[in-house]
Amino acid sequence: MPALPTPTAHNGFELPAIGLGTYRLNGDAGATAIAAAIDSGYRLIDSAFNYENEGAVGRAVADASTDRRSVIVTTKLPGRHHSGEKARWSIEESRARLGLDATDLHLIHWPNPIQDEYVQAWAALIAARERGVVRQIGVSNFLPEHIERLERETGVRPVVNQIELHPYFPQSEQLAYHREKGIITEAWSPIGRARNVLQEPVLVEIADAHRISPAQAVLAWHVARESVAIPKASSLEHQEANLAAASITLSDDEVDAITALGRPDGRLFDGDPRVHEES
Repeated sequence: MPALPTPTAHNGFELPAIGLGTYRLNGDAGATAIAAAIDSGYRLIDSAFNYENEGAVGRAVADASTDRRSVIVTTKLPGRHHSGEKARWSIEESRARLGLDATDLHLIHWPNPIQDEYVQAWAALIAARERGVVRQIGVSNFLPEHIERLERETGVRPVVNQIELHPYFPQSEQLAYHREKGIITEAWSPIGRARNVLQEPVLVEIADAHRISPAQAVLAWHVARESVAIPKASSLEHQEANLAAASITLSDDEVDAITALGRPDGRLFDGDPRVHEES
């Protein structure tokens, strides 16, 4: 595979433009699919404590013929583990499940603002990084107001914020904020779980013009906007097609046309970080 673009954070940390989402890639079948993805060229693997597949991810990293040191393994701290000692043992438990000497990238899964313990969770991640059990730390589903508070109270800015981002919810303002702060944007559900987006006439037209699939056109849109896409794919065919999308160059007009598909109600579910509470 050709070398992927690598968005860079404020501290020099880099991520490849396309990674592998692993939600519901569990057990033996999940481990086999993830290992195949790594050996086909994926260097960013995304997981979470709440996905209940950290063991499968760890096994895949061990089973793949690719040097483990070249693979960035991500997991996430769940909302029920934000406070004090819970956060510490959750971070350590994830590392044990993954079977790694250190987690490459550890995120807070949701801010849970009503619970209001995300600063404690952030402090636990900072401490874990200082102990050497986590290499890089970031957040997921955080709004600028949450990120500003983290930096104000701890002096440490996240390197990554993983957010819902797809053509129906393009998040242009949040992307601009991340660029200003040197935070890498990761997009979960980058194609959108609602498959209707792939039938949008503008996407079909752009895909036909480049002789690619509508899904590849969406992933090329992410690359053009410097958001790291982490689509889930269990088959090698889809995994390779997704990676190949990173080499497709869309025109500015094509990027703008896809962005214009955004909707006021574009979220996939009622996941507004201002009020959503993850367990």
